[in-house]
Amino acid sequence: MVGEPFEVQISDAEIDDLRARLRATRWPEPATVDDWSQGMPLAYAQELAGYWADSYDMRRVERELNGRDQSIVQLDGLGIHVLHARSPHRRALPLVLTHGWPGSIVEYLDLIGPLTDPAAHGGDPADAFHVVLPSIPGYGLSGVTGETGWEAARVARAWAELMRRLGYDRYLAHGGDWGSAITRELGLADAEHVAALHVLQIFSAAVTPDTANLDDPEERRSVEAGRRYRGELSGYSTLQMTRPQLISYALTDSPVGQLAWIVDAFQHWTDSTDTPESAVDRDAMLTNVMLYWLTGTAGSSARYYYDGFRNFRQAGRVGTVPTAVAVFPRDISVPIRRVAERSDNIVRWTTFDRGGHFASLEEPDLVLADLRETFRPYR
Repeated sequence: MVGEPFEVQISDAEIDDLRARLRATRWPEPATVDDWSQGMPLAYAQELAGYWADSYDMRRVERELNGRDQSIVQLDGLGIHVLHARSPHRRALPLVLTHGWPGSIVEYLDLIGPLTDPAAHGGDPADAFHVVLPSIPGYGLSGVTGETGWEAARVARAWAELMRRLGYDRYLAHGGDWGSAITRELGLADAEHVAALHVLQIFSAAVTPDTANLDDPEERRSVEAGRRYRGELSGYSTLQMTRPQLISYALTDSPVGQLAWIVDAFQHWTDSTDTPESAVDRDAMLTNVMLYWLTGTAGSSARYYYDGFRNFRQAGRVGTVPTAVAVFPRDISVPIRRVAERSDNIVRWTTFDRGGHFASLEEPDLVLADLRETFRPYR
């Protein structure tokens, strides 16, 4: 054990307070449209909030996490929540998984079993991993950050130290969203020990109308994804990047505000249709929201944008660690390999026909298979 043992403990008072706030919500007027283009529709928000208050198992977070090895590890002056799942297989390789916003470790919970014990899930024991699953500083069970400066490179250095303390001198890394940026930074910060990387996004590898080869359908899709993001979806990012404290008042006080802020992303960033549940499990989505609500980390997770974009330094530096990219068609950004190869040592590039930004929740079997195939040559 490299930190203090930890268990999730939700008090009856916290549950009672959450239910009371949900039931006392002061609802706005409906949008002037019947779709999600102005935000979560009122009728859906009311139905989902009612389900959260009356039908969702409020102790699901405790049950899902407390049967696992959890600890709080002091890294760079902050207590970081770490879930560590060891494989029973002798030749298992360490794999650190990193989430992003508005995700959490919930994204990876269903993958832990197949990753650590593939034989018990119809797989090959030779594909086994020891899983290290930390919560990003300022997110969920890692709690709030009390200072500026927590961005991808700093988190990567903390992860390198975490893996060293766990006794892993050679390991693999995967990430999505901010976790992709952190994973790539980890390859730069600890190239001596990181054998290979697997990421779901390389945001700097998208193309614009000026840089794209418009005869290539994938590059046209990258241009369209960028246009959609800038024109329709990027409001949350601008606000969190410039005024994270401002949004924290609303999200920390109102569970429906926190719910809408996160679930809107699950609708627009996934391969969904009418509602997010067509792409992700409703209870898993609410468990993800619960981690933000119970820990009061709406503001500190938003502040990651304030710090992250001011300190982001990936561009212009070339990583040497072998890197695989998994591209899902409904993601908010579509990277292009020829661009990615300018900054990354790309050894594998897989484009799927379904799935979106939260691929580990949407299409876990695709992610699992790609992880196994990507990392086999590095065993």
